[in-house]
Amino acid sequence: MIGKRIQKLRQKKRLSLSELASRAGVAKSYLSSIERNIQHNPSIEFLHKIAVVLSVDIHNLIREEGQCEVEYLEKEWVQLVREVRASGLSIDEVRSCLSQYNSHA
Repeated sequence: MIGKRIQKLRQKKRLSLSELASRAGVAKSYLSSIERNIQHNPSIEFLHKIAVVLSVDIHNLIREEGQCEVEYLEKEWVQLVREVRASGLSIDEVRSCLSQYNSHA
């Protein structure tokens, strides 16, 4: 859970809940509710602020426990494929775009 990862990283940095909230510019009560898993879907903006103070990449907060970077990237590729399919582009059209891109690179 995101909240538990934030809490673990915060404690590792020896920051109190108040210190992290203050440095990140977020409400202490909201941060507390995230850490206790009362709130489940913090915004990307909130996570970015927390990640900056904790000196971690935002993906370290989002990634599921035990999930490696490759697995996370594979999920991003799957999502991209879904978006391409939803846009109506065919595989041949995507390949054509890639071919044109590579010829200009």
